[in-house]
Amino acid sequence: MDDPSYAEVRGIDVTMLRAFDALIRERSVSRAAARLFLSQPAVSACLKRLRVAFGDELFVRTQYGVEPTPRALALAPGVESVLSDLQRLMSRHQPFDPAASDRILRVAGSDHLCRTLMPGLCQTLGALGSRMRVSWSLADYSKTAEELARGDIDLALIPRITQVTGVQTSILCEDSYVGVARLGHPVLASGLDLDAFCAWRHVVLGQSRSVLDDTIDSQLARLDRRRVVQAGVNSFSQMVDLLAETDLIAVFPQRVARRYLQALGSRPLPLELPDYRLHACWHKRSEADEAVVWLRGQVIEAIERTL
Repeated sequence: MDDPSYAEVRGIDVTMLRAFDALIRERSVSRAAARLFLSQPAVSACLKRLRVAFGDELFVRTQYGVEPTPRALALAPGVESVLSDLQRLMSRHQPFDPAASDRILRVAGSDHLCRTLMPGLCQTLGALGSRMRVSWSLADYSKTAEELARGDIDLALIPRITQVTGVQTSILCEDSYVGVARLGHPVLASGLDLDAFCAWRHVVLGQSRSVLDDTIDSQLARLDRRRVVQAGVNSFSQMVDLLAETDLIAVFPQRVARRYLQALGSRPLPLELPDYRLHACWHKRSEADEAVVWLRGQVIEAIERTL
């Protein structure tokens, strides 16, 4: 007769554990499904099997999604550990082959970088016939280190990161900043001197203060000047759309400004700003993860080709 505990183990597969981990992280069946590139019914079916296997409700529906039960919270660290151990085991005994892999790799960065890097990356995976999937999200710079530590993202491409324990960084490229405005904007003809920089209203990237904004405003304050920020949006494409339809101005990295020459013109800034630096960031546990190493290599090659 089979050992009952062994029978219980046989009723659990990796897909179920991944679904459990995604539900713990996302607290939503729909978001967990999107995270795993599965349908909602597939995740719901996994949850049903998990409930039977563990003899607990595990996740309770609420107005905003699902909440884990005490039993699920107690299981979560163990499930995460099992998935990590399985990944290391597979990496150790099977050299990484992007053509044969079905890994889901998660990248956080700007929408500009997504538009720049993702087409080539998808073409590479398509040419290999790979089942790998790349999930791109807009980076929240204030949470990057935490998301890397939790494993919510594998690679972050961000302008700046403070020294954080466990996070490795590498500079991908450096750039300078320019002022941008819609084609035909008066400031493009007259020049962007300090008076114009302060007179025209600005749109900035992000809903909260950034290092760039703090640097600009600190320099203006030392000159007893100030600018007016009228809008804050979440992506470069939103900034471009807003700039193209208004007399607002903004500060862009020069390489980003060149991407939107059909809608924007640029002028040198009347302030000396530190160079823009694009960093690749990953958690130290990914140092030996061949899939993440491969992804970093693809990003570096693409940056060298296109930026």
